[in-house]
Amino acid sequence: MRTISTSLFLLPVIALGQAPPSSPVVTTPSDGDRARIFLNELLNDKNPDTRKHAVQALGLVGPREPYISQVESMLDDKDLEVRLAAIASLVDLKNKRTVPALQKALEMDVPEVSFAAAKALWTLNEAIGREALISVLSGETKTSSGFVTKQKREALRMLHTPKTMFMFALKTGVGFAPVPGLGAGISSVQGILADPGVSGRAATALLLSSDTDPTVLRALQDALEDKDWSVRASAVHAIALRNDPTLKKDLVPLLEDKNGAVRVRAAAGYLRLEWIESTRPKTISKQRPKKQAAGPASGASKN
Repeated sequence: MRTISTSLFLLPVIALGQAPPSSPVVTTPSDGDRARIFLNELLNDKNPDTRKHAVQALGLVGPREPYISQVESMLDDKDLEVRLAAIASLVDLKNKRTVPALQKALEMDVPEVSFAAAKALWTLNEAIGREALISVLSGETKTSSGFVTKQKREALRMLHTPKTMFMFALKTGVGFAPVPGLGAGISSVQGILADPGVSGRAATALLLSSDTDPTVLRALQDALEDKDWSVRASAVHAIALRNDPTLKKDLVPLLEDKNGAVRVRAAAGYLRLEWIESTRPKTISKQRPKKQAAGPASGASKN
């Protein structure tokens, strides 16, 4: 009996000795996963400016899930600037859900939001947007006089800023050919240029987004390390819009940038280029035909 008890006692010890517990496997997330996680975190950040930059950057990614739903959900954000950024990004992410989402924003009680939605629908040649703007112009739409005055002041100020010509060129398509299925990034540009401290070099980087000269590309790559955040953000934006997947590695270091506006554009730009890479057909490298070892054809080719 004592022998049986001793054996039963030793069984767990023997079993433990034969099958030691396996150590947990630690997996390192891919750069794409890091970019997606980072965007999700910033969209839910407590700081409204951080959320605004995240929404603006989503216009770079392209009209696909989960990004479309994320932009739509930000129309209900408690911060006004975030909601306005969501409207601008919806225009970037043109697809069948853009107009219904903007119509929802048009019916919101906040004048700034409904007015922005009306302008967005008008730019998309939607009749309802034109009707809404005419209603505002004629005074039929109930908006406070303070709101209308504010809009007029902002419009007049824009006429006297050096950024106006750039925005006109961008919106009219000068030097820019949008790629089907990808955002134009207009909201991201507006977010950069809206900062009063943005430099002329940053605007220059944005203007050169579509320039294919190798010298320009090298200058943009150098600008990724500039000490001015607006220059770095503009360079990230410009590189993303070149739609060259081989450049996504240049954006990886910017995922750790100390400035949130730069980091979030790097994340969105990386995901844009990652998607382009995944959707392009694999190219088959052309190999030179192997020389034949023997035969009259081989001999003839040598003569």
